[in-house]
Amino acid sequence: MNRAGVVALVIASSLWFVAPVVGQRGATRPRVQMPQGTVREVIRTNCTACHGIDEYAYFSLDDSGWRNLIQTKHKGGDLKISNEDTSVLVDWLVSKFGPTTKAFPRSYVAPEITTYFSDPEAKRLLDRACAKCHEVDRINKERRTADGWRVLAVDKRWPDREEAG
Repeated sequence: MNRAGVVALVIASSLWFVAPVVGQRGATRPRVQMPQGTVREVIRTNCTACHGIDEYAYFSLDDSGWRNLIQTKHKGGDLKISNEDTSVLVDWLVSKFGPTTKAFPRSYVAPEITTYFSDPEAKRLLDRACAKCHEVDRINKERRTADGWRVLAVDKRWPDREEAG
């Protein structure tokens, strides 16, 4: 493995410890409750394989605003969702995070990480959490600060954590 790959693995591995700590920090990040019913299946099928749902709380949008945001976030064509499922999702988003709601403030300070994974542990995490949706080359080419990687880890809220939430 080349040096950039090892560095990416070490950085990614250090992020694994952020998610549990952030959950204990109170109101620095929103915690969106996974809904029940049809919209839950739409979210599980189309959203949480790649990202968490907590970020939705940062917005207060109407129907067209949510549709535009979804299109903008997935402009690479990586979202394969039916029009019916999109309507179910957007209806829930507007009811929960519509224009009459107050968006969660975007102030966040990533906690300091003091415990790190070994290279084999980091590789397992990368394979399980990142490479599930992204090519390893994309991950290795990503240039972020240590804080940037920590914030990314929390924003993505590793897919297996969504199931537990």
